[in-house]
Amino acid sequence: MTSKPDTRKRVLFWFNHDLRLDDNPALAAAAELGNELLCVYCDDQNKLGPDGFGTPRLGTLRANFIDTSLSQLARDLAQCGQQLLRLSGDPVASIDDLIARFNVEVVVRSRHFGVYENRQWQLLIERHTAVDFVEIDSYTLFDIGQVMPPSDFPPTFSRFRRPVEALSIPLPVEQPTLPPAPQALESSRPVMRDAGAGRLFAGGEAAARAHLERYFSSAAPSRYKQTRNELDGWFNSGKFSPWLAAGCLSVRRLYQRIKQYEDANGANDSTYWLYFELLWREFFQWYARTHAERLFAFSGLNQQPPDSGFNSGRFQTWCSGQTPWPLVNACMQQLNQTGYLSNRGRQIVASSLVYDLGLDWRAGAGYFENRLIDYDVASNWGNWQYIAGVGADTRGGRHFNIAKQTRQYDPDGSYIDRWTRDHDREAESLASPAA
Repeated sequence: MTSKPDTRKRVLFWFNHDLRLDDNPALAAAAELGNELLCVYCDDQNKLGPDGFGTPRLGTLRANFIDTSLSQLARDLAQCGQQLLRLSGDPVASIDDLIARFNVEVVVRSRHFGVYENRQWQLLIERHTAVDFVEIDSYTLFDIGQVMPPSDFPPTFSRFRRPVEALSIPLPVEQPTLPPAPQALESSRPVMRDAGAGRLFAGGEAAARAHLERYFSSAAPSRYKQTRNELDGWFNSGKFSPWLAAGCLSVRRLYQRIKQYEDANGANDSTYWLYFELLWREFFQWYARTHAERLFAFSGLNQQPPDSGFNSGRFQTWCSGQTPWPLVNACMQQLNQTGYLSNRGRQIVASSLVYDLGLDWRAGAGYFENRLIDYDVASNWGNWQYIAGVGADTRGGRHFNIAKQTRQYDPDGSYIDRWTRDHDREAESLASPAA
């Protein structure tokens, strides 16, 4: 019989990009480590300011999605006899205060892959030497001990994929039984904000699980490889990324659902490609951990910076969808209105910014950070490096021919008609014949 590990009196669990109760191994570990549990989420005010190109880091649509997700999490925790303490300000200062005020002995979180978030974590470790700090892998398919260490991390996706495809993926864990919150927390109960319903993506674990069941109850997984590059259409791609990014859905639960679908309906290239895309996501998480600050460097992983610069006027035409290229404008209009853009659309507009407008790729990555509901630091910045030719790409970037992309993915112009405005049609006459 396995002995139960020694419990600690009071544990703080720091929610971040794991806003769920199902398959949250970090939360399960926190529940096992103590007999009182303090559940905390910090709105990081340091992330609200503009980036180096003047773009606010957190846009309204993503903020609304996170608000709704947190409101759902707070309700789910309340049903377990727990509560969510939502704080605003500097997370390090907030956690500092809670450790002292509640005599916290253990702090637990899901492993994060952002260099900024890891600096905060390390600072807390240095300040509180008597406190145990525990990180558990809840955001990735694999645990840290399964993948290559940073010193051996491969430079390309293909060299990453081949060995990890043979690895076993840990099974999802069920929702844990949670110990109670400290009684003194009652007077600190937060007022939760809920952005309401009716948007393209509804935040929260319940919405994520509902979409998971709808998608895998359809035939869409069996034709995913054929439809994944379409610019529009709800079931043409999986649409799981917003819930994965906020942690409302576990990537391991999604992988399990893919395998269940294959067992019931048969495996094919499309069902494999769903897993293949999850491996790309996985690659960029560990890529970000390996390269840290280089993820945000103009020259990326290269010694030679790209041949581009920054022009505020051209950048604004790209942001507002007023370029000479109707397809780029349509993509940017969809992004601005919904907070979402297909993978093909993202590649097209990123290529346009870097190669056709000659702009610094980091300005585009920062704009995506503001606009995308499914923003994920590793995937976003890693993919932008890939397009710009300064990251995990041996072919020197991806320059898409916009006219060819238009003929291939919007031959009847229906996508452009749906998303563009009159000024976009007027701008078409300005496009170069060679574009």
